[in-house]
Amino acid sequence: MTRSAVSPSGETRFAVSPSGETRSAVPPSGETLSAVSPSGETQRLDQQVVSPEGMRSLGGVYQYIAKSGLPPPLVTLVFLRVSQINGCVYCIAMHSRELLNSQVAVEKLMLLSAWREAKGLFSDRERAALQWAESVTLVYESGAPDKDYQVAAAQFNEKELVDLTIAIGLINTYNRLGISFRRTPEAMASA
Repeated sequence: MTRSAVSPSGETRFAVSPSGETRSAVPPSGETLSAVSPSGETQRLDQQVVSPEGMRSLGGVYQYIAKSGLPPPLVTLVFLRVSQINGCVYCIAMHSRELLNSQVAVEKLMLLSAWREAKGLFSDRERAALQWAESVTLVYESGAPDKDYQVAAAQFNEKELVDLTIAIGLINTYNRLGISFRRTPEAMASA
């Protein structure tokens, strides 16, 4: 799981590697962006440039999750499902690529949004994580009901459940940044 921000010119601005190392190469402020979103909108601003310290702080939370002991493919599945719910095209593209690169079955990616119906494809632990991720992401509708908590608590110990919930909160934050500032997937920016 590597999270990075890359400028339209290909320059890495901020990255957190699987080992938890953070690097930053923030160019001088005032650089303009030319990335265009799928809807044809120009990226509003680059949060990496405008608030490098804030983004490094989020990167610190990401590093914590990477070192938490939760399996990286599970965390990335959760990141992708939450990003699908929120409609963050940047995060959907990034986490789909991560899962493909980590040899997760293509069928699992294709059926992630229908995980409830794809019963034999997802383990009980993955299903519990996905159910909890949906409940927490849609907390304004769901209220994180006891039944969803109990399913998750049956698969994860207390620390794992807190760490999973932190991961869900983190990807929701990244999604909101990506959507609000019209973050474009790297592949689409070069198309």
